[in-house]
Amino acid sequence: MNFPIQTILENQEYQLIPLQQGDFELLYQVASDPKVWEQHPNKDRYKREVFENFFKGAMESKGAFKIIEKSSGDILGSTRFYDFDESEKSIFIGYTFYGTNSWGKGINPQIKKLMLDYIFQFVDKVYFHIGKENFRSQIALERLGGKKVNEEEVAYFGEPTRTNFVYEIVNKNN
Repeated sequence: MNFPIQTILENQEYQLIPLQQGDFELLYQVASDPKVWEQHPNKDRYKREVFENFFKGAMESKGAFKIIEKSSGDILGSTRFYDFDESEKSIFIGYTFYGTNSWGKGINPQIKKLMLDYIFQFVDKVYFHIGKENFRSQIALERLGGKKVNEEEVAYFGEPTRTNFVYEIVNKNN
């Protein structure tokens, strides 16, 4: 890979800042609400020991971000780039979550636009794994122009394998 996948991205309201080890406690405050994970394939990530594993995977991915609201400085959630495929010129965006106080405010489309605008300088396709029961995220991806292209079993970092749908967004500038 000849480009950085962990660079600061921002618009008027939000920043994506590379996740650091010291971010654990503040991010866990957001993740510790069971409602955050209700539709996710791994519903127990609100538990500290389960989230510790999730956070470890985020750090090891070297593509994870904390999502910051600029006006308050609050951490709203996290997302990441992962599984770059040089031969296909593709990458995944995922492992995204927000605290419930961020839901329904149009934040996710802005964050995904920041990520897509940046990464489409380097890739032709972006994929997303979405749990088959995560209807909220499926709808959100379809609103962004994502098309469901596959269904596969996904082994999350240190967690059980779960059925996910694969969505794709193709770079329209190519």
